[in-house]
Amino acid sequence: MATEVSKATSTCCGKASGGECVCAQQAKCSCGKQSALHCTCEKSATENTVSGARCSCRARPAGQCNCENASKENSTPTGNTCSCGARPADACTCEKAAGAGASNPNEIDFTTKK
Repeated sequence: MATEVSKATSTCCGKASGGECVCAQQAKCSCGKQSALHCTCEKSATENTVSGARCSCRARPAGQCNCENASKENSTPTGNTCSCGARPADACTCEKAAGAGASNPNEIDFTTKK
């Protein structure tokens, strides 16, 4: 299931405007023309699907953020980190993220619902 990154979530770079995630709005495909996850250039096959550790807005891979928060997001975390080592321990953004703020409130897990 795709993550809806336009709505602000607890992991969204701490910036929201009108209920929307500012960093997700600013995130672009590395080609720079389209919004992240909507690439149309030759990199679309790899950039329109993001898995593993991601930026706090979840629209780009961790370490490849390109929103206004990129300098903070792309720095190597110090201290306790997620198991992947790409994000701080209290800000995991991969499929196996656990703990407070890890789940995306815009997603519904129908696999466990009857």
